[in-house]
Amino acid sequence: MKWVKELFGTEKPIVAMCHFRSLPGDPFYDNKKGAMDEVLAYAYQEMMDLQNGGVDAIMFSNEFSLPYLKKVRPITTATMARIIGELRKDIKVPYGVNVLWDPYASLDLASATGASFIREIMSGVYASDFGLWNTDSGEIARHKKEVCADDVRMLYNIVPESARYLAPRDIAEIAKTTNFNCRPDVICVSGITAGSATDMTVLESVKSVLPNTPVFANTGSKPETIEQILKVADGAVVGTTFKKDGLFDNHVDINRVKAFMDVVNKSR
Repeated sequence: MKWVKELFGTEKPIVAMCHFRSLPGDPFYDNKKGAMDEVLAYAYQEMMDLQNGGVDAIMFSNEFSLPYLKKVRPITTATMARIIGELRKDIKVPYGVNVLWDPYASLDLASATGASFIREIMSGVYASDFGLWNTDSGEIARHKKEVCADDVRMLYNIVPESARYLAPRDIAEIAKTTNFNCRPDVICVSGITAGSATDMTVLESVKSVLPNTPVFANTGSKPETIEQILKVADGAVVGTTFKKDGLFDNHVDINRVKAFMDVVNKSR
């Protein structure tokens, strides 16, 4: 797990989510003159508040492209590339991308923008709010090679939000077989939705069978729980907690970011 410290500059990194507002083509995009300028300005302010708040890395995501697609349209990837391209000169921390929920598009975007990692659902078959959710980790791995993304780290979410494994399987078993078959760089363990707490029992179960693979808590970390989480997990992905009043739809609150990172820095 040496690479985690080499990439993020610390052990037990906090990867902050920079949520883009609805994009062109999304159902809730406000198609008025200057709308993209507003999306860009929002993304810039979110990124700067996260950086200045002291996070270790940022992951750019089309979080407000609700309801999500399993295969996104080209306009989404193109728009995200434009935003990241315009922000890139001011990005001072390692960054990744997450095009919800399309690992092929995420790899395309990472290759085009120089992102260091992606996070996606890349293994398993699920019954989800988005319909039957099937994956093909072998095709994804080959696409990674084809788009010259060899150095992009792969964060596998094995407990997808708003979904359940189609066949009942023990989470520790899923973690072990995913790790063996797919060779993920990180295994992510989530709650039921963005902002929902990661079940500590599940997190402990996964980490117990993967002592040599980084395991991240993927949702729901809070200042009062992050110390306990990082005693088990090798890092955390954090989004909703950093927003005003801890609400998903709100702007990032830099004071909440700083307070959270103060707890993290004292505990690691």
